[in-house]
Amino acid sequence: MSIRTMKAAAFALRWGLTLIVSFVILFPLYWILISSLTPKQMAFKTPIDYLPDTLTLQNYIHLYKNLGIGEMAYNTLLITAVSLLASIILGVIAAYAFARHDDSKGIDSAFKLLIFSAMIPPIVTARPLYDFMKSVNMVDTFTGLTILYTSSLLPFSVLILYNFVKQIPVSIEEAAHVDGANNMQILFKVVFPLMKPAVATISIINFIHCLNEFFTPLFFSHNISLLSVGITSLPRENDYELPWDLISAMGWFIILPIIIFVLIFEKNIMEGMMAGGVKQ
Repeated sequence: MSIRTMKAAAFALRWGLTLIVSFVILFPLYWILISSLTPKQMAFKTPIDYLPDTLTLQNYIHLYKNLGIGEMAYNTLLITAVSLLASIILGVIAAYAFARHDDSKGIDSAFKLLIFSAMIPPIVTARPLYDFMKSVNMVDTFTGLTILYTSSLLPFSVLILYNFVKQIPVSIEEAAHVDGANNMQILFKVVFPLMKPAVATISIINFIHCLNEFFTPLFFSHNISLLSVGITSLPRENDYELPWDLISAMGWFIILPIIIFVLIFEKNIMEGMMAGGVKQ
């Protein structure tokens, strides 16, 4: 077999696998989209029509008029945006402190405890945490939900940013010190710009986590409706038939912001994961 033939075979294999993986990933998204745009009476006809002639926005209109999907989307994006911003700011400060002062046993122990906290299942701490949040009047409040969301994002954020900061030469900070910069100026004007790939990575992952979060709003919120929990309130005709048309439309309210967010920051995600996920 000639070298040209081997290269052609490798090229065909690589692109063949790429197309197969792309199909496996994208076809479910296409099917959810088509199901959300197909009239209910045509959604389950046989044989299946993968390219329906009749499309409608009736499911989205129904969600907006009858189930308050606009309010759910606003509440979800508000809590997600504030939690994301808080997790980035606090995560950067904590990661920098842990990375530059890890020679202290107390600092090192605090870092390990923070990472260990991510391994505790939420259901284990749900009841005592609910009692605490209730005692400070933060159950079913935007402030309470934002704090809970932020606390769930911090361990992973600090871990990725910590490993990234460890790879930044200390000599850069020493040079900034010589030029008269204080610690906060060094952190946000020198170190933070170098951490943009890692920040973009955790922003994408944390954004997806917030939109998919189900247990926290279900357990700690009763009157604040969020998209992830709102899907449980969709009306059923009976106990055996689910409204897949409305479920698909609700799903796209969650999927679309994720797709847009990933498209904006996708060029940084691989660089950030490689740089922040491997410790030197």
